[in-house]
Amino acid sequence: MTRFANSPVTAVLGPTNTGKTHLAIERMAAHSSGIIGFPLRLLAREVYDRMVAMKGPKEVALVTGEERIVPPGARWFLCTAESMPLDREVSFVALDEGQLGADPERGHVFTDRILRARGRDSTMILGSDSLRPVLRKLVPDAEIITRPRFSTLSYAGAKKLSRLPKRSAIVAFSAEEVYAVAEALRRLRGGAAVVMGALSPRTRNAQVAMFQAGEVDYLVATDAIGMGLNLDVQHVAFASLNKFDGRRQRRLTIAEMAQIAGRAGRHQRDGSFGALVEEGPGAFTPEEIAAIEGHHVPALDHLYWREGEPDLSSIDALIASLEAKPDLPMLRAAPEATDLMVLKRLAGEDWVRDRVRAPRAVARLWAACGLPDFRKLGVDPHARFVSRIFRHLSEGRGHIPHSWFADELARLDRVDGDVESIAGRIAAARSWAYIAHRADWLEDPAHWADRTRALEERLSDALHTSLTQRFVDKRTTVLLRQIGAGAAHLPVVIGPEGEVTVEDHVLGQLQGFHFAVAPDARAADKRMLLAAAEKGLAPELRRRAAALAQAPDDTLTQQGEEICWRGVRVAHCVATANPLRPTIRLCRTLDRLDPHERNAVQARIAAWFDARIAADLPDLAALDALSRDASAGSRVRALAGLLVQAGGLMPRRAAGALVETLDPADRKWLRKAGLVIGTLDLFMPGLLKPRAAAARRALLGLGEGPAEGASVLPRGAAGAALDHGYRPLGQQAVRVDLAERIARSAHDARQRGERGGRAPFAPDPALATSMGLTADTLSRLMAQLGFQAVRTPPGQPQRWAWKGLTPLARPKPPPRDTPMGRAFALAQGARDD
Repeated sequence: MTRFANSPVTAVLGPTNTGKTHLAIERMAAHSSGIIGFPLRLLAREVYDRMVAMKGPKEVALVTGEERIVPPGARWFLCTAESMPLDREVSFVALDEGQLGADPERGHVFTDRILRARGRDSTMILGSDSLRPVLRKLVPDAEIITRPRFSTLSYAGAKKLSRLPKRSAIVAFSAEEVYAVAEALRRLRGGAAVVMGALSPRTRNAQVAMFQAGEVDYLVATDAIGMGLNLDVQHVAFASLNKFDGRRQRRLTIAEMAQIAGRAGRHQRDGSFGALVEEGPGAFTPEEIAAIEGHHVPALDHLYWREGEPDLSSIDALIASLEAKPDLPMLRAAPEATDLMVLKRLAGEDWVRDRVRAPRAVARLWAACGLPDFRKLGVDPHARFVSRIFRHLSEGRGHIPHSWFADELARLDRVDGDVESIAGRIAAARSWAYIAHRADWLEDPAHWADRTRALEERLSDALHTSLTQRFVDKRTTVLLRQIGAGAAHLPVVIGPEGEVTVEDHVLGQLQGFHFAVAPDARAADKRMLLAAAEKGLAPELRRRAAALAQAPDDTLTQQGEEICWRGVRVAHCVATANPLRPTIRLCRTLDRLDPHERNAVQARIAAWFDARIAADLPDLAALDALSRDASAGSRVRALAGLLVQAGGLMPRRAAGALVETLDPADRKWLRKAGLVIGTLDLFMPGLLKPRAAAARRALLGLGEGPAEGASVLPRGAAGAALDHGYRPLGQQAVRVDLAERIARSAHDARQRGERGGRAPFAPDPALATSMGLTADTLSRLMAQLGFQAVRTPPGQPQRWAWKGLTPLARPKPPPRDTPMGRAFALAQGARDD
């Protein structure tokens, strides 16, 4: 292109939003052919899509490091500055963001294009007005045109994230900071789109599309948006004013601030900029504000330069030409770039020098060193990777093995993991895409280019999905908008399974009166979702409260201490001294009901509980009524109360003193209620029946009981305890009513004997045998009943003599004749026994 050194050069300079890029596109479209070099792959892709819409896909080419779409007859090329084909003759050439010649890392590329890239008929250099002084010296014949900004850019002050206006872009200068800001916006405002230079065009376009379509109102980006990306942004907020430039952490220059802030406003619509803090290093100074608002950027006094056509005669000549100093005073030698560092490392390898002896081999080595470090691994790891690439390029047929290439693509072909993991795979895939687009590095470059493009697209889609899942909560966005309009307008819908939705976004699940936030909601969002549910579910909760207050008995159940309605917990029982009268407390999920609604629910559950006791435990209910019957004597009421507390069954000795004071009238009252005052136990036979026994276990929380109808249990079996109605006797436990039957049979046999029942006797063994009692169990039972074994000749039935029960201790008199004193005496007597 340098052969067109005499073609006219036009420099179009000015701040952002002046239409410079749009002008260059129109000028190129008016020429028969052309090339435009852009600072970003993303911007090249954006303009490529516009040109394809204007000229058709067969006429337009896209050339970047990792992407190459070049139809055979292509006439218009959209490229990154590094990928501009300078050996191609075209009518029009343009370079965008020419002021990047002052960038220490890439500046030498832009400076080289300013000096050497020329169109046959026209050349255009676009950039900031800061480029004017050095451009007059480097290209003295250039016509310089200044274009004013279409709209006003003004400082809007510092605003917190929670107070940023909609259609704002927040700019940060590291991936970690971008993610942190996006996460905060997701919690505060429902989410944000994310744009970074490391994103693939497909991911970036998908993220921008969400912002442009209004699905999210905020965009979080790196300074990549300052390079001409067209976005509908009204306000730019700086999360920080410091960045790491690859060598050190420094404050942004005014030119950089202005470039980024200038993304606010579009065409004739004014824009604003600001920071997130009012004071400190993250705040703008008055001088910076005035310079940005007035578009007064400091003029550049130099650009970075490196030889654009280095000497390829040998490795040493190549290094020398790349380290050569510029002749012009406004040019400075570029800092040592990664490609030159890698070249020097490889030049120190003997095997490299052995293989690089001809200019063609030197050119091939230099091309390999130009592989960008997309993964940002650092010079040494990247140099080892390039060394392996060049080893393959310098042996055999000079191609990278398909097996290695395929294995590396297969290793990256995974879409699992978080945002950082997927982004890392895309960065690695970009290296292989770059390799695939070097026509002489692979045997079938077209095939591998398609493979790498498909891989990047698949990873890009996964990254977009991951970014959206992590930083965009559409449910939260909808809720914030609806809640802002008023709770009465919140369109809550409750599905048949209790799912609660607002505009098809699931908030959670309503089970009975309990609202459970959707399991995919993050902890920070739960409070807002609960608040939204409370506002929107009030009518439904009132309807359910009315239904519960009239609930049929078969819809209420008890599971341990919990009372459930249609399988959902609504209340729980708090034990009192009387198990038939626990305190019933409604669950906290019913707290949002009105007091009269709660009272109605409370009354219904209490009535159901009483009815259930009356149906399942009528004997215990009768005993409870007896304990409160004023016509019964005090001794009867006291004993009935003790038995109710024990669930209708207790050892006789536990109430022995009280039992001994009963007179015949008292016993009649108790028999009428169904109580059996046995030799060993006090019990109600009706409570030992299967249904009543199960209800009693549930009421008292006794756990698993014996098998239905079991009369004798082995020791250790479920329910083999007195609480369950079984008296343990050695290796067996006998149901208390059967133990009492044996006791009566033994006393009957004793009374029929000699000496008024004092003579030894042999009870009928058939009764014990029919029950399944062992001899040891029977012996233990007889001993507890007050009988003593008598020596019996071998072969004869065991004989027993009446010894009598151990006498109870004399009860202590109450301290005084008061109800409390009587109760104390009864309790004290039970403890003494």
